[in-house]
Order: sequence, then C-alpha cells, then structure tokens
Amino acid sequence: MNEYFLLLTIGAAFLITVLASPIFIPFLQRLKFGQSIRPEGPKSHIKKTGTPTMGGIVIILSVVITALFMISRVIGNPFTVETGLILLVFVGYGLLGFIDDFIKVVLKRNLGLTSKQKLIGQFGIAAIFYLVLRTQDMTTALAIPGTTFELELGLLYPILIIVMMVGSSNAVNLTDGLDGLVSGNAVIAFGAFAILAWSVAPQLEVAVFSIAIVGALLGFLMFNAYPAKVFMGDTGSLALGGALAAIAIILQLEILLIIIGGVFVMETLSVMIQVVSFKLRGKRVFLMSPLHHHFELKGWSEWRVVMTFWLMGFALAILGLYLEVWL
Repeated sequence: MNEYFLLLTIGAAFLITVLASPIFIPFLQRLKFGQSIRPEGPKSHIKKTGTPTMGGIVIILSVVITALFMISRVIGNPFTVETGLILLVFVGYGLLGFIDDFIKVVLKRNLGLTSKQKLIGQFGIAAIFYLVLRTQDMTTALAIPGTTFELELGLLYPILIIVMMVGSSNAVNLTDGLDGLVSGNAVIAFGAFAILAWSVAPQLEVAVFSIAIVGALLGFLMFNAYPAKVFMGDTGSLALGGALAAIAIILQLEILLIIIGGVFVMETLSVMIQVVSFKLRGKRVFLMSPLHHHFELKGWSEWRVVMTFWLMGFALAILGLYLEVWL
C-alpha cells in the first residue's frame, strides 16, 4: 500500500460525507432533531439552539463504507480481527451515543442517558473488546515512548484497557462544545495514528480505518466549522473517542494516546480539577469547565479558542510522532 492509496481513502470518505451531509442536515431539521443549549453555558451559545445534531451518523456511515471497501482492496478480507475490534467499538459507542442523543432530542430529556446507564454501556463494550483481544498474540507490557523500556502490567492490563476506552470516549465527548473543536483535533489525532499504523507497526487495516476517519471528519468540518450547520452529537463524539483508544491499544501505543490526544486529556482534567476544587475548597479554578469555556468567558472568540486548541493538538501529535518515529 502506498501514499496514493491513503489519499484515495481520504478522498472517498471526504466525498461521501460532503455529498451525504446536505441531504441529511435538512432531514434532521424536518424531524426537529435540534440541539438544546444548557442555560448555564456561555450566553453566546444560545444562538446555537435548534442547530441539527446527531451528525455523527453521517461520519460513522462514511467511515464504515469507505474503510471496509478499501481494506478489502488492500488485504482481500475486510473482516480481520483488528478491523472487527475497531468496528465493534466505533459502531458500538456510536450506537450508545445515538441512544443518548435520541433521548435528549426526541424525548426532550435534556440529560439523556443517566451517567450509570452510559457507563454500563461503555464498560460492556470495552470488556467485549478485551475478551476478543486476549485471544490474539498480545503483550501486557506498556512501551515507553522514546525509549526501549517496557512496563509489564500483567493482570492490571485489562483494567488499563477498559479505563482507556471509557476515559477516551468521555474525554472526546467533553471536548465537543465548540464548532469544529472535536472534528479538527480528531483529524489531527487519527492522522497521527494512521502514520504510526502505516509506517511503524505496520497494521495496514488500522491505517486505512484511521485515514478513513480523517477523510470523513474533513468532510464533516465543511458543515461543522464555525458557524456550524450541524453538530456530531454524542453519536459522533463517543464513537470517535472509543475508536481512538481502540486503535492505540491495537497498535500497542497506549501511552502515546495521552500525548497525541493531549487536548482531550486537558479538557477532561479541567473538569476533574474544577469538581474537586469546588467540593474541597468551595472555589472554582476555571471560570467554567471544560477548559474551552474558560477561555470563552475570558473574552476569546469561539474561533480563536478552536484554532488555539487545534494548534496545541498539532504540536502534541508532532511530539508523539517524534518520540515514536524519529527519536
């Protein structure tokens, strides 16, 4: 497989998304699948009320169609264990997000699934992922980026996998608060892992799946960049977060997920710090969490916040690639 095949994969996923979105967005509008905005959020977001959500459906369909077709062209059989595992997580978490979105938008219950219900679904999918993964020739050691050292986890490894998958899906979901913020940073993160899967591992089907996600997200950005005409919803963000963790685990580059997905990590930490500080001290560290809202309330424009976070994501992806490929 050469660079031209990867470009073809990006182009196919991009084209499917760009062609499908103008059809799907009016359909969502007719069904009144509009976003509800939390009253405690930044006042500038009130104008987003009613913007169609659940656009993650287009992303998922585009990626699945493109990835399966292209993988079949590369290795003949699109249903390898690696492909099946990524599909399980990507579609499974996407379905969980769809149910959450459906409850919020259609049933008008603004909180969607309860935290307990969502966690049960996330843990269940992660557990199935591990049970399938353990049937393969896998190591329970963590590779330390930039070194030749490995940290053997043994029985702690399945716990790490489950924490990674649940944590990553929720981290991406928390980051999805500004137009194009998740889409752009996910393009960067999946692009970095596509390079690693293609040049370092190598895992060709993982590279194709990753690059198909990049293409679909670039197409989605045409409609999701500020001012957004559609949001991906939990349908998209949970699917992307779960898939990102699954790819890192399959490539045995678990620690690199923290670096390459550093923006998602920072967003999650900001929420945790805010909650702990308020409970222990009665004071907030940030004007509002997740972190992107803090900068909005500091007076930054939405586009400035998004561009800054994209640049941070790009710098962290370059750092991850440097540690793994060039160091």
